[in-house]
Amino acid sequence: MQFVVLAAGRGRRLSPLTDVVPKPMLPVGSKPLLGHVADAAVEAGATELLFVVPSDDDTARSHFGARHRGVPIEYVVQSEANGTAGAVACAAEHLEGPFVVLNGDNLYDAEALAEVVDRAPAIGVHAVSDPREYGVVSRDGDTVTGLVEKPAYPPTNLANVGAYALPYLEPSAFEVATSDRGEREFTDVVGNVVEEYDVTPVEFDRWIDVGRPWELLRANELEIQSATRSIEGAVHDDAHLRGAVVVEDGAKVRERTTIEGPALVRSGATVGPGAYVRGTTYVGENVTVGHGVEVKNSVLMADTSVGHLSYVGDSVLGQNVNLGAGTTTANLRHDERPVELTVQGERTSTGRRKFGTVVGHGAKTGIDTSILPGVTLSTGATTFPGETVEKDR
Repeated sequence: MQFVVLAAGRGRRLSPLTDVVPKPMLPVGSKPLLGHVADAAVEAGATELLFVVPSDDDTARSHFGARHRGVPIEYVVQSEANGTAGAVACAAEHLEGPFVVLNGDNLYDAEALAEVVDRAPAIGVHAVSDPREYGVVSRDGDTVTGLVEKPAYPPTNLANVGAYALPYLEPSAFEVATSDRGEREFTDVVGNVVEEYDVTPVEFDRWIDVGRPWELLRANELEIQSATRSIEGAVHDDAHLRGAVVVEDGAKVRERTTIEGPALVRSGATVGPGAYVRGTTYVGENVTVGHGVEVKNSVLMADTSVGHLSYVGDSVLGQNVNLGAGTTTANLRHDERPVELTVQGERTSTGRRKFGTVVGHGAKTGIDTSILPGVTLSTGATTFPGETVEKDR
């Protein structure tokens, strides 16, 4: 079956991390987010992958090439950012029969996805505590009765996971009206299918919508926690690695360094001497974690450097970040309420008691900078030596 994977979104809620890296190509463990989606599709029986990509970015094509795990890939360009229905419509001329649509920024359970395919026409659903943030599916037994986008008063707690197995649709089926958000919503297309066919809801036990920075952190936590210990890089005899630690070929762990897994140290990275890495931490390609640095439960993207005697906790650092010596990211409010982060101009609860900072690509901090919980440093932002950063920069 053909799988259409929507990978053209701008990822504004993940800004500044998506200023340089397209959202589907953000790292989740040892591969980009889109790689996990493609894996799930292949394991669910995909015979062809149709990646819908933006016209101004070739990152996915450069990374994946013509095939993924033996399955051919067709790249479909969405030249106009006019919504998810517009994205699928771009792929319509390539569709030959029943097909599957997946969001390119979600983590899917491959077994549940295979069930969606087997029970087509079907929609994947997942029970959530606050369905107002998602598309919400109503059901009557084994039949979907409705689909509504981000309702103020949700009829159920079943979030639409963005996994659809649908019958062949004529190109005219994608010509739905523009929503209040100024986009053509694919959920409106699916709603029309629900009216014509008996569509089955399939429950996903494991699903993450990676739309905001703390969800990227959560996705990495789940992925790295599932890894098996593997040491292929150079580890000094005086370093201590405990638990499920992965050190890739080409990585280096220097003397007097302690890494408490689960943790992933990617190729080209150097950790130490005398560093302490714990929690569930992603140390990206060519990252430097310097002398006396502590990193806890964080994501450090490629080519970033954390200067000596710094602390990074529950944070997400973009590419080419340089934290000056003694930089500290605070990650806990004194009132113990969940940390808030600015998302598209609004302070939003992360739902996490501990969360540090989000640092955009190329940002630099002066020595002895202190950053309060929930602060975002934009792409290219800088701080002064000894500064305490209380608000987004």
